[in-house]
Amino acid sequence: MDFWEFLATTPELAELFNQAMTSLSKMSAPVIAAAYDFTPFRTVVDVGGGQGRLLAAILDVAPGARGVLFDLPDVVAEAPALLRQLGVGGRVDIVGGSFFDSAPEGDVYVLKHVIHDWGDDDAVSILRNIRSAAPGDALILLAEIVIPQHHRENLGKLLDLEMLIGGEARERTAEQYRRLLDRAGLRMTRILPTAGPHSLIEARSA
Repeated sequence: MDFWEFLATTPELAELFNQAMTSLSKMSAPVIAAAYDFTPFRTVVDVGGGQGRLLAAILDVAPGARGVLFDLPDVVAEAPALLRQLGVGGRVDIVGGSFFDSAPEGDVYVLKHVIHDWGDDDAVSILRNIRSAAPGDALILLAEIVIPQHHRENLGKLLDLEMLIGGEARERTAEQYRRLLDRAGLRMTRILPTAGPHSLIEARSA
């Protein structure tokens, strides 16, 4: 039984986990949203977006866009109240489902702390599903902590050890992300820094 299967059997811990992820997003969401120009996009799909805090931050900086919040049904069930509180409830469509099955259609897909939760094969499966759902010119952004090549202290290296406790989860280097994207039929176009520990890995269909 992996971490996600365990959460599925313990609803009270799953709820606590979701609350913790929402709290973490409260700190990181504005920083990530400010690091990229989302104004050209009409539909932003937040894949594995929890209760929508990052999506709300993106819609704040892209007032002409609408959002699609996509996560497991039990996770997004609590999203409407938070989205209304954040002032974007009327601009977000909430879709319950699994990114192992499909993804909604949009202009840009944002995945924050999704790919690092999974081993390579599962990560490629997620990315392929998004590529299949995405229009040909759609953009994919992975918000992750990218491990640098140097051997100095780095938060990503500590988190990599922490993620390994959960099974095949891991942080990755830029080259490891490039190889994952290649396997999924995607092409890494650039990696953008943010004002925090995350980077934005930009990709398009190959």
